[in-house]
Amino acid sequence: MKKHKKEHHEEHIDETWLIPYADLLTLLLALFIILFASSQVDEKKYAKVMQGLNNAFNGGVSVFEESDTLSIDDISVNDVKNVNENGQDQNQALNDLINKEKQDMEAIKKRLDTFIAENGLTLQLQTNVTSDMLKITIQDYALFDSGKAVVKPEAQKLASIISEMLSMYPDYKVEVAGHTDNIPIKNNEFDSNWDLSSKRSLNFMKYLLRSNNINQARFRSIGYGEYQPIDTNGTLEGRAKNRRVEVNIIRNTIEAKTKTIIP
Repeated sequence: MKKHKKEHHEEHIDETWLIPYADLLTLLLALFIILFASSQVDEKKYAKVMQGLNNAFNGGVSVFEESDTLSIDDISVNDVKNVNENGQDQNQALNDLINKEKQDMEAIKKRLDTFIAENGLTLQLQTNVTSDMLKITIQDYALFDSGKAVVKPEAQKLASIISEMLSMYPDYKVEVAGHTDNIPIKNNEFDSNWDLSSKRSLNFMKYLLRSNNINQARFRSIGYGEYQPIDTNGTLEGRAKNRRVEVNIIRNTIEAKTKTIIP
């Protein structure tokens, strides 16, 4: 009888210790992969990893069993943000990018202002750096004859200069925008100010794109017609200012600033 009880006890060896042991190995392996990949991860991916580890600690789904958790393939050099103890590195990185963009915009503006001054074009061209972009404003008579959209031969040099500068800063998108005054136009070529402004912006953009160093995917042209005036249309001077083409170099941090609080 005693022998029978002993054999019965041996058949039911307690192996419950294997469960926490296996979980511990899983967590250690997960931690190793994370540290090996990088300590810099996307904030959302970092949250997923933390959730996965928390689930594993509490007996939930393992970090390796969750379909959308972090893997080494998810991490790229262009998709990293520091996550540290005080959680401020992401804001710091964005601030650094904003400052770099500001320096780039100021550098382009300085080069253009020098060209404008040396060529006596201060009445025809203006540059302005805003929180969103560098705006290059060109009066219509510097580029086109009245009511026309063919770029003047003398304006082609200006397009070449601007294009050369843009090629030095390949990370920014560029919008070429046409504007008119509110005097209706209707001739054999254009039915409205929409048509005129659109054609002018497109034609000038084509000259900007003649450089082989320009990535055309960065560019777009748009016609605003008479609907974005910068001065009154009640005077000759005001209407002259409203007839213009703008080359807008767009900052990349506009969207990021709306999603991240900058201290």
